[in-house]
Amino acid sequence: MAGSASESPARRHPWTTWRRWRKGRPFWGGLVTVVAGTEICVLPLAPLKIMLEQGIAGIPSVLMGLVMVVMGLTAWFAPQYRSLAGVLTVLMATAALVMSNLGGFLIGTVLGIVGGAMTFAWTPADRAAGEPAPPMHPPSPPKEIR
Repeated sequence: MAGSASESPARRHPWTTWRRWRKGRPFWGGLVTVVAGTEICVLPLAPLKIMLEQGIAGIPSVLMGLVMVVMGLTAWFAPQYRSLAGVLTVLMATAALVMSNLGGFLIGTVLGIVGGAMTFAWTPADRAAGEPAPPMHPPSPPKEIR
């Protein structure tokens, strides 16, 4: 019975589930962070002859890039940790400027700072614009004064 009234909206519109998932987390900040981490990580992975000449200096680049990719994925799959992921991304991107080929020739650093800031600044869409953020934990009951 195609087109019946009992058919779910997600089945009629296959992109509905994707949009709902994407809007429920800092998707664009996580994407920019993953791209920045990949750029910083892949840059020192040159052919073996060049890697042997580079020595141990390439290891921080790969590790920083991997941490940034993990922070981007954390923003996607655990949005409750978006603040931590955003701050760590900005710190890694800034450190990569010094430790990793000028942060992936500045592209990785700039993308990392922008992605970390987008991840940190993201708020869930279900709140109204002027509505304050809900408390992180429930308020404790007031104590009696004797």
